[in-house]
Amino acid sequence: MNRQLTLDDILDLRAYERERDALRQQVIALKRRRRVAVGPVVTLLFENRETIRFQIQEMARAEQMTTDAAVEAELRAYNPLIPEPGHLSATLFIELTDEAQLRHWLPRLVGIESAVELRTADGTPLACRPETEHESQLTRDDVTAAVHYVTWSCTPDEVAALAQGEVTLAVVHPEYRYEAALPADTLAELLDDLRG
Repeated sequence: MNRQLTLDDILDLRAYERERDALRQQVIALKRRRRVAVGPVVTLLFENRETIRFQIQEMARAEQMTTDAAVEAELRAYNPLIPEPGHLSATLFIELTDEAQLRHWLPRLVGIESAVELRTADGTPLACRPETEHESQLTRDDVTAAVHYVTWSCTPDEVAALAQGEVTLAVVHPEYRYEAALPADTLAELLDDLRG
């Protein structure tokens, strides 16, 4: 099954307003299961078709998009973030709240988008890679962006290893080394993505 979104999946503005509160509550609950904090300033949100659909709906609402062409531009930008079977996709947020934190962390975390891994129960690391479509826009030599998109490609054996449980999400950047165990409900979500 192709997981990509089409125009038919995106509600027009009036229809979305009628359903927005209920959809928003559903996506908040979904994101709660798919969000993992790693250390004091990094959070990853593992994306799927529904999180991306909501993102596009919110962009269309905020920017008052009323043409198919405008929505299609958003679909082209965000569809690559929907993982196909055997893949995972996440938005990496560097969550900073003031100017001093920005000046401290963003220059130090250059390259963080290539320094995240999932570790299986036996400690085997599965490295992420930056999402191709967005990498050139977000990667700089002297300062990093506060948002990155990362992906994983997993073989069937790697999916089986992740299914054994006790999976850790780790940032292995020279200036930022933290890890977090994936909660069981988060791992279940990711296995659903991987298995299709």
